[in-house]
Amino acid sequence: MPQHHDIGRVELTDWTTTGSAIRAIRETVFIHEQGVPVELEWDGLDSACAHVLAWNNRGEAIGTARMQQNGTIGRMAVLKDWRGRGVGRALLRTLLDLATRRGLSRVTLSAQTHALGFYERAGFDVVGEPFIDAGIPHRKMVKELYGVADTVQP
Repeated sequence: MPQHHDIGRVELTDWTTTGSAIRAIRETVFIHEQGVPVELEWDGLDSACAHVLAWNNRGEAIGTARMQQNGTIGRMAVLKDWRGRGVGRALLRTLLDLATRRGLSRVTLSAQTHALGFYERAGFDVVGEPFIDAGIPHRKMVKELYGVADTVQP
């Protein structure tokens, strides 16, 4: 069983550099495990997104997520053996830091309903009604960011 100290690092990256590692994780989690149709998973947005990738100490990619320019976070996937070990938290924190540095005032995401608690603990609020995406129930969530952008006067 992996231990906490086996989580190596989380890095900001992009599709050109690490797309094959990102693709492998998302195929495992979304397509094989959750049954998301291939054509829905590969939506053509990846090349325009910022990506984060978590690695273990053996240099294996174990988790990923992405953020669009508008602050929409998505495609958060952590390999089964690594869930509940802080990998998702580290991925999310890295994207939230990036959003703050970019001066975004809020980020949004569509959370699978089983993951609502995870995002609520990270400061996200549920907005709107439940909806189905790729056969899986989701809720839209929003987090207001209070960074440098809020304190600088025009």
